[in-house]
Amino acid sequence: MPNDYLPISINIKTAHILIVGGGKVATHKAQLLNRFTDRAKVVSPVVSDELRQLPFTIIERPFQQCDLAGTDILYVCTGDRELNAQIKNMAQTAGVLASVCDDPELCDFVSPAIARHDRLTIAVGSDATDVKRSIRVRNRIEKLIDEGVLDIS
Repeated sequence: MPNDYLPISINIKTAHILIVGGGKVATHKAQLLNRFTDRAKVVSPVVSDELRQLPFTIIERPFQQCDLAGTDILYVCTGDRELNAQIKNMAQTAGVLASVCDDPELCDFVSPAIARHDRLTIAVGSDATDVKRSIRVRNRIEKLIDEGVLDIS
């Protein structure tokens, strides 16, 4: 049975966002987040050079349960399924919304494919069942807007 994700927009102006992991997937999530905020914290023993270039706070060490204190939104991207599940369980106990990257069954929320034009955010989601399809549809919408075929004024 597919997950039933409610597509919503969340005000993250004052949100405390934590990314656990510092590799390719964490970097991708961080780059997406940076389109909306320059405030997030990354905890990982190893951090990619691309992630270091973002304006986020970097803490180079393994995740600790105390890292969840004050966290509102959590992205778990360690690449270790067992560790990801452990962190998700800790987050759930702490009342923190979590997205466990590459494991939709553990996610409280998933990120859609996003396009932004003139303060209009267009989000295309597939409930994490077909991410590549969501990206293709988002790209088609962007192309229609850029070509003037789809008027968003």
